[in-house]
Amino acid sequence: MQPFELKKDIYWVGCVDYDHRDFHGYSRSPEGTTYNAYVIRDEKNVLMDTVSPGCAGTLLCRLGKIMEPEKIDYIVCNHLELDHAGSLAQIVERCKPEKIFCSTLGLKSLQGYFNTKDWPVVAVKSGDKLEIGKRSIIFQETRMLHWPDSMVSYIPEDKLLISNDAFGQNIASSWRYADEHDEGDLLRAIKEYFYNIILPYSPQVLATLPIVEKLDIDMIAPDHGLIHRGEKSVRFILDMYRKLAEQKPQQRAVIFYDTMWHSTEKMAYAACSGLEEAGVPARLMSVKNNHHSQIMTELADCGAVLAGSPTHNNTVLPLVAAQLTYMKGLRPKNRVGGAFGSFGWSGESAKYIHEQLESMGMEMPAAPVKCNWAPGHEALKACHDLGKAVGEALKRKCQEG
Repeated sequence: MQPFELKKDIYWVGCVDYDHRDFHGYSRSPEGTTYNAYVIRDEKNVLMDTVSPGCAGTLLCRLGKIMEPEKIDYIVCNHLELDHAGSLAQIVERCKPEKIFCSTLGLKSLQGYFNTKDWPVVAVKSGDKLEIGKRSIIFQETRMLHWPDSMVSYIPEDKLLISNDAFGQNIASSWRYADEHDEGDLLRAIKEYFYNIILPYSPQVLATLPIVEKLDIDMIAPDHGLIHRGEKSVRFILDMYRKLAEQKPQQRAVIFYDTMWHSTEKMAYAACSGLEEAGVPARLMSVKNNHHSQIMTELADCGAVLAGSPTHNNTVLPLVAAQLTYMKGLRPKNRVGGAFGSFGWSGESAKYIHEQLESMGMEMPAAPVKCNWAPGHEALKACHDLGKAVGEALKRKCQEG
C-alpha cells in the first residue's frame, strides 16, 4: 500500500477497487474504479478528500508511509457523496484534524450523513484562500458538477487542480497517469463517465471551463480514475469536456429496442438500412443485451436516436421504458429521433416512444411506424423510410452546426 508522489510533498493515497461494478446506479466496463485522495505535506498537512466505505484502512496505510495520521492538520472535503466521504468518520476519528473544510452547501451533506456537532467544520466559498505554509489552496465552488456541494481546490504554487468528480473516469489501474493508459480505452471511459453522470449539467460545465482555463495548471487530479499531467493531457481533457458539453450533432445513429417474437427486431434492422442509405452509420443495441449506461454512452457519438418496442399491456416492454426514463433524466440535447414497434392487439408502443423522445426535445421528422403481427415487405419498407428520414434530417442538422 505505497503512496505515490505526484509533485514534491504531494501524494496520492487513494484506493483502487478492481471489483466494483455498479457505480451511481450504472455499470461500466469490468475495470472497476479508483477512489483518489491526496495528501499535501507542508507546515499544515492537508488530506484532500477521503475514500469509499470499507477503504479507510487502505488510505490510512498509504498515509502512514508518509506521516503518522495524527499529523494531518486539515481535511478538505470537495464533495460529500459517500464514494468520497464514506470513510470520513473513521478518518476524522483517527486523524483528529484541527479543521475540516467544505463548501457552504457541503454543510448540509455533512450534517445529513454524519454527526458533526463536535467536528471543527469550516465552510468556504469561491475565492477563499487557505494558507498552509509554502503553499496555499484556493477554493472554487462547482455547484451541480455534479452535486450542489461540489467544489475544486487549486494549489497555484504547484499548478495543480484537485478536481473531484470533474474530469474523472471509472478506470482501475496500477498506473496513475492518463498518458500511461490506452488512449482508446481512456476516451471511452471519459465519454461513459460524462454521459452517465455529468451530461445533465452541461451548461454548468461550459460556465466552469473558462474559470478553470484562466488558472495556470499543468496537472488535473480527479477523484476517480487517472490523473492528467502536462500541457497536452490537461488541454485534451478540457477540450474533451467542452466538446461533450456542447453536444453538437454528429452524423451517426443508435437504435435501441426490445423484441418479443423478433418482429420489432426485424423493424430495427430495416430502420438501420434506411439510415445507411442516407449515409448515416448506425449501431443496433438490444436492451436485453446492453446495459442502459452502454446505450447512453453511445449517444456521445450519435446525433440520432431511434427506439422500438412491441406493445405490452398497452405500453412498452419494461426495459425500453427504463431506457427512456434513464435517458430523459440525463437530458441529451440536439438529437433527431424516430419510433417504431410491433403489436398484436392494441398498438400503443410506437406512439408512446415517439412522445417520450419528443418530450426530450428531439426533432421528430417522421410519424411513428407500427406493424401488426409480423412485418412484411410494406412494414419493413416503412421502417426503412423512417430510418432514411431520420438520417436525412440529421445530415441537415449537422450541416447547420
